[in-house]
Amino acid sequence: MPAAVAGPAYDRDAAKRGVVHLGIGAFHRAHQAAVFEAALEGGDLRWGVVGVSLRSAAVRDQLVPQDGLYTLLVRDGQDARAQVIGAVLDVLVAPEDPAAVVRAIGATDTHLVTLTVTEKGYKLDRASGTLDADDGDVAHDLASLDAPRTVPGLIAAGLAVRRAAGRAAITILSCDNLPHNGALLRAGVLEMARAHDPALADWIDREVAFPATMVDRIVPATTDADIAALAGRIGVEDRAMVKTEPFLQWVVEDRFTGPRPDFATLGVQLTDAVGPWEDAKLRLLNGAHSGIAYLGGLAGDAFVHEFVARDAGRAFVEALWDEAAVTLTPPAGLDIPGYRQQLMARFANSSLQHRTRQIAMDGSQKLPQRLIAPIRERRAQGLPVDALALAVAAWMRWQAGVTDAGERFAVDDPIADRLAGANGVDALLAAIGADDLDEDARRAIAAHLDAIERDGARTVFDRLAAGAYPRRLDSMSPEE
Repeated sequence: MPAAVAGPAYDRDAAKRGVVHLGIGAFHRAHQAAVFEAALEGGDLRWGVVGVSLRSAAVRDQLVPQDGLYTLLVRDGQDARAQVIGAVLDVLVAPEDPAAVVRAIGATDTHLVTLTVTEKGYKLDRASGTLDADDGDVAHDLASLDAPRTVPGLIAAGLAVRRAAGRAAITILSCDNLPHNGALLRAGVLEMARAHDPALADWIDREVAFPATMVDRIVPATTDADIAALAGRIGVEDRAMVKTEPFLQWVVEDRFTGPRPDFATLGVQLTDAVGPWEDAKLRLLNGAHSGIAYLGGLAGDAFVHEFVARDAGRAFVEALWDEAAVTLTPPAGLDIPGYRQQLMARFANSSLQHRTRQIAMDGSQKLPQRLIAPIRERRAQGLPVDALALAVAAWMRWQAGVTDAGERFAVDDPIADRLAGANGVDALLAAIGADDLDEDARRAIAAHLDAIERDGARTVFDRLAAGAYPRRLDSMSPEE
């Protein structure tokens, strides 16, 4: 391997398995694992990772033959820096051996459980905030934790092992794009535990910490071309490689139980209030990403950088940010104009090849916090929602499974069947828990949806660049 490719300089055999990570996909390997790698390189060998795949064995089958090693490729324009990460010491597959996952959470050396399982992995009913009792896996775990199938079930069972063995409580860190992610996870775990052992639930309530977090790094899906290009560069085929951008941010509520890495020296921001950071990221970065994914995907833009390369694309993103920014309460240290400028530069990074269809996945789980929440807040202030409504309308059009050019595709969403059967704006809003939007917001969305269906997404956001938008669509009828 070329000398320019850095690898672990610490003794991996001496590293402890201090972290269990649920959902060992590309994002974890490019984000939290890179932070734990820095801790290990700094001499604190408590923070090796046991990765857990919650669905298929694909990541395990990539990593285990490589002894858990993989390449993190950081791309910025023409520049690329490769680093071999050694933090992942074991990989488990929960459906194959849930008991092994429970034992790992309950192990003496484990101090942190981190997770990136996406919004749908929490198995929560959005309306009530409780576990989705209609979900078959939830029903299974509520009946028995002998072989848990859900994230709340695995965590509750692992914590039960710790308590029964007299081991210390630990910290559970949700790293998913959900507002109040720590509180939501805590509620789900407590509900699961209480269904089996009220004393366990009381112990978790008193002793276990569930801090809120915000994570940020763009991690596009790896392609065969990426793997081949890296092999040509380092002389080794790495099927587990991940690619990313230079930017990395992790904001964590400063509320832990037991040992933790020296996060402050590792670049992690510790704060008493994650919410303002979380809102800014969800509504600016993620909200714009969703709008780009659906408008760009319909118009034929395969990648994010293609969308923002056009004046019309940039104009739409800036208009959406103008609307969303009014709903934010920026924390000290976050300069919104500077953050927006930085985001646009990140979106324009063509070397990432960030696919719009990757972002478009699971839209029903993402839109409520990214787009619907700021729409509610603007309408409560009597403000129009032109750009935000356009993004929601594009998501609605996406459910038809056909681009403006007539290319058909499968909608990748956990409630795709329900969305396909939803007829009209009201039914689609109800499907994502947004049936409380006021009449002006609904009319704005309906007018945009009508324009997209009639003229195509490209034409609609071209009008934005030409100055035809933002318009007071909240005062238009759907027929205009």
